[in-house]
Formats: sequence, C-alpha cells, structure tokens
Amino acid sequence: MCRWAAYTGEPIFLEEIVSRPGHSLIHQSHCATQCHSAINADGFGIAWYGDREEPGLFRDILPAWSDPNLKSLTAQVKSHLFLAHVRASTGTATSRNNCHPFAVGRWSFMHNGQIGGYDGFRRDAEMLIPDHLYAHRRGATDSEALFLIALGEGLDSDPKGALERAGARLEGLSRAKGQGPHMRLTAAFSDGARLYAVRYASDDQAPTLYHRWSDTRLGRAVVSEPLESHECWDAVPPGSFCTFDGGEVRIEPFAPKVLTRAA
Repeated sequence: MCRWAAYTGEPIFLEEIVSRPGHSLIHQSHCATQCHSAINADGFGIAWYGDREEPGLFRDILPAWSDPNLKSLTAQVKSHLFLAHVRASTGTATSRNNCHPFAVGRWSFMHNGQIGGYDGFRRDAEMLIPDHLYAHRRGATDSEALFLIALGEGLDSDPKGALERAGARLEGLSRAKGQGPHMRLTAAFSDGARLYAVRYASDDQAPTLYHRWSDTRLGRAVVSEPLESHECWDAVPPGSFCTFDGGEVRIEPFAPKVLTRAA
C-alpha cells in the first residue's frame, strides 16, 4: 500500500512535509512503519495550489528518494494547500499516468488502499465513469476510477455523499465479481479551498490516518503515518470523513450503502 501526506494552512515550503521531517514522506517511501509494504518505490507525485484555480502537478516513476528534481522543487515551492504521494502498486503498471495525485479541473485526489479483485471487474468499473469525464481517464488504477466516478456522483456539491456513492458502487462490484478485502480506503482530496480525507474499510483493517495542527506553521498536516515520532498526532477512527477548513476540523461518519446487486 501507498503512503501520502497533505497540508493546509499558511503557505510553507513543500519540503516541510515531503522531505525535512525525521519520518518525512520521502523517508516513508523506503522505510514505512504502518504499512504492509515498507518500500513504496513505484513512483511519486505532488499536487499543489497557488495563484491559479487548478493545481500544479508533478509526477514521475522514480522512487521518491532518488529524484533530485523532487528535492529541488520542494525546496523552492511554497503552497497553502498540497497533496503528496509515494506509490506501492497493487498490480497496475508503473507509469506516470498511474501515479497519484490525479487532477481534474480544480480537484486533486490521492488514495491508499485497494478494491478487492479489481482486475475481474475493471470493465464494469470503467462503465461507471460518465462520458463527459472519461477523457480524463489516463491510467489504469482503481484509484483514478474511484476519483472520476466520485466526480460524476457530484463531488463539486456534495464531497462526502459523492465519495460514499462512488465507494459503494465499486465495493458492490467487488462483492459481486471480485474478492476480499472488498474495500480498504484512505484518501485525501481538495478543491483548492478545503482539504478532505476519509478512512474506511469493508473489514476491520482500514489503513491508518492521522492529523496534527502546528502553531508554528499555522497549518495542519494530514498523513498516513506521523512525520515525527515525538509529536502528538490525532488518529482518525475508521469509518470517518474529515473536512479541514482553516483551523477547523469536522469529522463525520462515512458509511457507503453497498447494494446487494452491483450497478
């Protein structure tokens, strides 16, 4: 499974999350501690928001620790809201198009987890992506499919409901044509104004999710695992949908209503 980190607050250099902490995202890419795979070397990516509505996007297939361009970029770019991801493939090819985050318009999205037996119902999943969004389908991952289906379900106006409906449809397909675990999901996504995150699983093994406010940075980090062992991080319980808006945090139940028959 993958590792990721996101930030929202006063602008900071990307390196403050991506590379400088003792257990930074780059450190996690080759030494994750709360993940089935300690190595996350199948590419990386960053989406960051600046003066424009749409995020900047930088992705590559190299391991995060071995790309000098990533180190240079994170040392120079400041942002008030960004998402960063290191990938461990669950079966799809290592390519730029399969690296997170994914972006459509002002939205960016990244995911850690799996949808059980996805290869057995990939065609059915593709059919759930609306025609007007299918042109944005660049890769082959279940993560990108989930994002595009959620956009079609109304992510613009109802982020929580849209992701619940999209997750329910894919979990329904997994139960009908795939295999367990049917859904394991932590994701972070943003429209450039608010940061959202979710933790959910169809079993009792939801991937980890934490957040922490920094009085020094005047911002909040949301992560797969803590960036520093000596700091106090708040763990998000399973079955939760989080909205981070400035210094405010709202946590609501996240419970996709899975149909007995796949759509």
